[in-house]
Amino acid sequence: MRSGNDHRRVSRSSLGFRLTGETPEVDRRRNPRPGATRSIAIRLMLGFLVICVLTSAIFSVVGIRIIRNRVVAEAENKVQTDLNAAREIYQAALVNVFDVVRFSADRFYLRDALRTGNLERVMSELVTVQTREGLDFLTLTDHEGIVLFRAANPSRAGDSQTHDALVSAVLEGREPLAATSVLAAEELDDECPPLVAEASCELVPTPGARPRGDSVKTAGMVLKAAAPILAADGDLIGTLYGGVLLDSRFDLVDKIKQTVFRDARYKGTDIGAATIFQDDVRISTTVTGSDGSRAIGTRVTQPVYEQVVGAGVPWVGHSDAVDHTYISVYEPIRNINDSIVGMLAVGLLEDPYADLQARTSLLFLGITLAGALLAITLSYFIARRVAGPVRQLVGASRELARGNLDVTVSEQSVGELAELAHAFNSMSSALHARDEKLKEFTKKKIMESERLAVIGQLAADVAHELNNPLQGIVTYAHLLMESPTSSTSKASVEKIANQANRCTKIIRGLLDFSRPRAPQKKLANINALLDESLSLVENQALFHNIDIVKEWDASIPEIVVDPSQIQQVCMNLIFNAAEAMNGSGRLHISTSINGHGMIEVAFTDSGHGIAPDNLERVFDPFFTTKEVGHGTGLGLAISYGIVREHDGTITVESRVGEGTTFTVRIPARTEEDV
Repeated sequence: MRSGNDHRRVSRSSLGFRLTGETPEVDRRRNPRPGATRSIAIRLMLGFLVICVLTSAIFSVVGIRIIRNRVVAEAENKVQTDLNAAREIYQAALVNVFDVVRFSADRFYLRDALRTGNLERVMSELVTVQTREGLDFLTLTDHEGIVLFRAANPSRAGDSQTHDALVSAVLEGREPLAATSVLAAEELDDECPPLVAEASCELVPTPGARPRGDSVKTAGMVLKAAAPILAADGDLIGTLYGGVLLDSRFDLVDKIKQTVFRDARYKGTDIGAATIFQDDVRISTTVTGSDGSRAIGTRVTQPVYEQVVGAGVPWVGHSDAVDHTYISVYEPIRNINDSIVGMLAVGLLEDPYADLQARTSLLFLGITLAGALLAITLSYFIARRVAGPVRQLVGASRELARGNLDVTVSEQSVGELAELAHAFNSMSSALHARDEKLKEFTKKKIMESERLAVIGQLAADVAHELNNPLQGIVTYAHLLMESPTSSTSKASVEKIANQANRCTKIIRGLLDFSRPRAPQKKLANINALLDESLSLVENQALFHNIDIVKEWDASIPEIVVDPSQIQQVCMNLIFNAAEAMNGSGRLHISTSINGHGMIEVAFTDSGHGIAPDNLERVFDPFFTTKEVGHGTGLGLAISYGIVREHDGTITVESRVGEGTTFTVRIPARTEEDV
């Protein structure tokens, strides 16, 4: 007994396997010429080349970007360091003014002159100090900030300086102070009239500068210091203040350039630049135009102005100054009230760093290309080393495909290639052994097939010869049955007639199987053929206790078949099912069309089923599990041949003790398809 389902599709083959003799066209299709495809070495080389090109390109882009960023970062770090030096020089100049004013305010003759009111004595001293120390103005006030004497403009006195933030802070705090200040043209005219012309300049239109409503700058930016004059008892009796104008003065920026950059030049251009801005206007700079003049009156771009003057944050980056681009840093300059009045900037010429970046990038590209070429060269030798055994395997495979089963390959390689070679040799040996067995098996099967063919032909001839005397026996038996004889003799004659009829049916089936006629196909309805077949059998005694369940698919179209042959198949399967149920049970017949364009007719009975060992043989001629005298074993074989002539299939599924299902599948071909 076998538990579970045994589902098998039974196919017809006299040998159980298929031998093919392929044409040369098929061989060429499966085994292309050696030159039809690239060799493994070329593919490996192309793979290595693509990898090298991609990695080199990626590394080059990343490397050049890193080089650029590092060069720019180094330049920005240097220019910030240079700004620290420039700031110290700027502060030193302011401290110098602070020291001159502070030390002059401590002179005893100033205290005596202020205490006695006799200023004639100090006027010449103040003029001498201003001239000797290089101050543009030096002014004495009383304890209320009223100007008593101006060394640079003696005729102008008596005005109050309490509006000046620096002087006011000294009067209030009684401590000397120094800061950068911006003086209006009127204030410059009061202190020293020539300073008005020096501070005034026309604004030069500059690309990217912020909009301004004026075209001339008149105010001046000065380094200014103020100190209190105290009596011996500590009372404030006056102040002394003085300063140096920065506008159109180049000694300070030249000193910064000389100290920081040491007058270094690159391709005829100063490598460094220093600039002092009042608001956004260059008032003192080492930057020159194409005519060699200083770029006084040019302006800084709006983004730099907004960040440094507007937000009070230093700015570092690339900036254009007249005809050159600099890597510059700007920082704000604040007055005594911490308000931003200008900027101090230093810059490094960008050209040296751009050229350094280009040279370094070219060197990096050269190294990358050299590495790529070296990698490609090494990959060539590696590819050849790998491709050699592979080519040997390819050649051996072609020989094997051509039928040379004695071919082998060398196993001298290492790693996976050695394992592959060993597997190939094992496969070749196994194929050779199987080929020998197959040849022997084929030889036996061919001999058996020839013997069966001879026997079949002989059986057909014998059946044909036996058919004539059997017809005579049947005829005379029927004549004897019609003549008046005894009942005993009549029964014997009936037996003779029945057995003769049975022999006739066997011979007719054998002849149909040995010489099947060609199908006479026409349009027919499968459902109608089944209904007609059932109408022929349902009144027979064998079907009285069988419950026949019909389940037709009404959507099935008419198809091109031989109606009589298909009806013969249906009748065979119906009778087989009835006999398998011993005349009692349930027969379910259904029709449908599947997704592959095949019409399916399923015959499911509730009989005893088919043993697993017999499933493979049910369609063999003369095979039957029925009792002797109840079957010829040709019904299913003939049915199989009919279905095959219609390009269909017939399959069987069975579970022992539960029943069997035969499924016939026929292509749903219409007349137009045929």
